[in-house]
Amino acid sequence: MPAQSGFFIQFLKLAGPFWNSENKVTIRFQTLALIALTVMQMGLAVIVTQWSAVLFDALEQHSMLDLFKQIGYLVLIFLATMVVTVLHLKMKRHLQIGWRSWLTDRVIGQWMNDGRHYLVTHIQTVEHDNPDGRIAEDIRIATDEAIALCHMLLYSLLLLISFTKILWDLSGTIVLDLIVFKFPIYGYLVWMAIIYSALASILGWWAGRPLTLTTNAMQTAEANFRFGLVKARENSQAIALIHGEVNEKKRFFTFFQDIIHKYDHQTNAWANILLFNSGYGVMSMAFPILIAAPRYILGSITLGALMQSVQAFQQMSAALSWPVNNMAGIAQWRASVERVLGLVKALEDLEAEIVRPDPQRILMKKNTESVLRFEDLCISQLDGKVMICGLNDEIRLGERILISGNAFIAARLFKAIAGLWPWGRGSIDLPDNELMFFMPPRPFLPDGILRDAICYPSLPDAFSGNELEALMKLAGLERLINELDKNDFWEKVLTRDQQQRLGLVRLLLYRPKWVLLQEAFDSLDPEGEVLMLTLICQHLPEATLLTITSQPTAKAFHSRHISL
Repeated sequence: MPAQSGFFIQFLKLAGPFWNSENKVTIRFQTLALIALTVMQMGLAVIVTQWSAVLFDALEQHSMLDLFKQIGYLVLIFLATMVVTVLHLKMKRHLQIGWRSWLTDRVIGQWMNDGRHYLVTHIQTVEHDNPDGRIAEDIRIATDEAIALCHMLLYSLLLLISFTKILWDLSGTIVLDLIVFKFPIYGYLVWMAIIYSALASILGWWAGRPLTLTTNAMQTAEANFRFGLVKARENSQAIALIHGEVNEKKRFFTFFQDIIHKYDHQTNAWANILLFNSGYGVMSMAFPILIAAPRYILGSITLGALMQSVQAFQQMSAALSWPVNNMAGIAQWRASVERVLGLVKALEDLEAEIVRPDPQRILMKKNTESVLRFEDLCISQLDGKVMICGLNDEIRLGERILISGNAFIAARLFKAIAGLWPWGRGSIDLPDNELMFFMPPRPFLPDGILRDAICYPSLPDAFSGNELEALMKLAGLERLINELDKNDFWEKVLTRDQQQRLGLVRLLLYRPKWVLLQEAFDSLDPEGEVLMLTLICQHLPEATLLTITSQPTAKAFHSRHISL
């Protein structure tokens, strides 16, 4: 866990630039408006105590005229409070959603950039699991709670300044008779409120210290459980086919047992806080009356002054007790901020590792020769174990290369070419400004309209509708033409065979110069794979083809091979 000062500095570096962003004029106006409305809330709290003093004086004097006047004033206070409260809520929520949107966009921009979302899973510098939960939930808590806590802190400071003066004036002076000498105490209620709140804060922090750790652990356990459920949903067909439900239930139970374990720890931490807060609440109600009552009994103050003293004491005590009253919110906020900072730190560490000169990193270069060149290329595992070493080769535009040997190592070579595996040494010289089209075993088909999924990542209007339908017929997908504008979860609806054929359709739409096939048709029978390779050769006769496959029929489509 970062040090307190370092933690706040990291958070301000990450989220602070929001107030200097593109919409800074609107953001700063909303911030100033929120501060102004907070000042109005505090002003209304002061007015209520003054109104209360006059009301109780009117009751003590049995004055009906003054009572009706206070009823009229109450109506005005009531209306003003409603207007200020609603405006404050709307302004606060506008600022919260704006900050959350800005920070979400910033973190997603770092995460979903040039394969960083994939590469970051391979580094272990800091904890950064479940990035989806950190982005979706923890950023919300980090921004929403930060504004809510800052508002309450400002409100408490304003209350403290205002009610300290009121309570000082109402306290008067009492004389402490110590027999030997008499000691006057000015504003004794103020000093009592400070001592009372200080003791309460110390006890409250002591009681609530475990809550930050337990909250962080609880959020991590919940995220793991949620991620496990999502993964099972995404692979439901595969689980059903091999009857893996029993194993999944056990896995879910293990995740949930971890939640129960963390929940028990959090419950104990909450119990400590509630034990303290329940007693503190009773004392806050009775204590100010007991210490102010003697002056009323002695006739030094009126009933209205007594009640105003009690309310001022409670307001001042509440302001001084801000850390205690907001301990749970602070714990939840800090835990979420640390999870967001963990993800951002991992992405920053990854970026630094990529740009840092290192002999154990593959150097990526560009050329204008339409050549893919490997120079003394070695590819390593994360632990440094070498998988490929001393690869020197040159592949020119239009060649068709079959890559044989270890398919796992060949897949690592493709990732290195794509810039997704920098671990190793040597260099890869890539053709500049020429599209390299990678076809993995299962093409990515986003949920939504099928036409959009096939044309991904471009929009459908980038391609001719007639061409798309013609290519689908060639790929043996005539039945799906009528479903092009249907909305569905295509990775679940379509068979793996159909998905791989759609991968071919996408390839032929984009017409790249470089095609890298990683067992892209392994679900098809030999005749199906031959058909797919034939279509590629017919429609992309000048393209370079690098193929990883175990089908012997594929050899006829390649002029040479590289053995790994």
